[in-house]
Amino acid sequence: MFTRFQRFYNSIKLVTDLVALTLAFAAAWYTRFTFFPFETLPPWEENVQTLLLVLVIFPLIFRGSNLYTTNRGRSHISEVFEVFKATALSMLVLVGVSYFIRERYSRLTVVIFTGYALVAVSSVRLAFRALFNELRRRGVNLKTILVVGAGALGQRVVETIELHRELGFTVTGLLTRRAEKVGTRVLNVPVTGLYSDLARELDKQPVDQVILALPLDEQPQMRELMEVLAQRTIDVKVVPDLFSYVTLRGGLEEFGGLPIISLQGAPLEGWNRIAKRVFDIWVATLAMLLLAPLMAVLAILVKLTSRGPVLFAQERMGIDGQLFHMYKFRTMKLDAEQHGAQFATEEDPRRTSIGTFLRRTSLDEVPQFWNVFVGDMSLVGPRPERPVFIEEFKKQIPRYHLRHMVKSGITGWAQINGLRGNTSIKDRIDYDLYYIENWSLMFDLKILLRTALGGFLSKNAY
Repeated sequence: MFTRFQRFYNSIKLVTDLVALTLAFAAAWYTRFTFFPFETLPPWEENVQTLLLVLVIFPLIFRGSNLYTTNRGRSHISEVFEVFKATALSMLVLVGVSYFIRERYSRLTVVIFTGYALVAVSSVRLAFRALFNELRRRGVNLKTILVVGAGALGQRVVETIELHRELGFTVTGLLTRRAEKVGTRVLNVPVTGLYSDLARELDKQPVDQVILALPLDEQPQMRELMEVLAQRTIDVKVVPDLFSYVTLRGGLEEFGGLPIISLQGAPLEGWNRIAKRVFDIWVATLAMLLLAPLMAVLAILVKLTSRGPVLFAQERMGIDGQLFHMYKFRTMKLDAEQHGAQFATEEDPRRTSIGTFLRRTSLDEVPQFWNVFVGDMSLVGPRPERPVFIEEFKKQIPRYHLRHMVKSGITGWAQINGLRGNTSIKDRIDYDLYYIENWSLMFDLKILLRTALGGFLSKNAY
């Protein structure tokens, strides 16, 4: 039921967005050729082609920006800002696609449409939320739930339902195995009885759904509870006590009709993986072309200030534990690691005269655009580490290996938040896993923008 309601709720968002985009396009066309009539009207077929592109590109970008996921924790201002970012990106993609397919279109119409689309979609979204919140506040079409289990798992069920109140569910009570808990409240929900009172509770106050949230040590009682529920026409859901084992993007899957609980999964698959790779290739190619003169100057400076090769290839570990050679402009002397691998320090005597400057400004990382282009790395992701250090990190930090479920990046969420150089490895991993869990193209763009605006400069970069 939860999935069906959530899909229905998000499908309404999609439909309203399509209507808003269509109206915004029509309004933009009218504005353009009514108030700025310095160009002949293009054939209607060309306008229809542009509109069709809009109705394909915008929803796809919106979906990639997580605008079709249920997120009650997002404020009204945050939602408008997310719509703004997604609309701006969609407009850029629209212009790019139109250019490559050589479609004739009015550029002024597209510019006006972008502004109208932002206002229309944001207004519809805010009105949509206000309407649903008012309906739920008045108790319209609310589905009632009884949760069997008042422990940590039952509390998490209540928290999740409260977080997604726009779906129209409300918990009327909880059942427990501990008699002393009866009469108390859990997250403002009353504990109304014991497991053995299930039949009496359902007779006293009928509900639309029962959720069984029993801890592992109470699973033997499941059979008795199901015997009671089997005699009633009521929806029954089971929340398995496995959430404590979920490490990364876990969830319920279905394979040939067989329900499977995923405790750990790859975060980027299908179209998401393709979109990120295409974006990486496009930006890396553009960056190498634009930065070619700078790289030539840096190469000359490295060569003139110390003997040895210009580039330094160092073995790093990337996605799925695969090893690759990461390229950097050389900043250390040739004998820098004659006594073994070690971290760089703030006043590291192994650095060359130009090396300090390159590290402080992160310009030594520029050759890694080639690593991105060939597919060893991504623009954004956890920074790759040397295999010699990884085994020790894995012993100290249990979830360290999960960062290798995505490609390593030139920059990352941890790096733009100051976690570079000699900083906490644990904090770095927490930021890396947050990025993986919450990945979207818009999140990548945000990180790249913050990097471009000074995120590559850090007091810990040495």
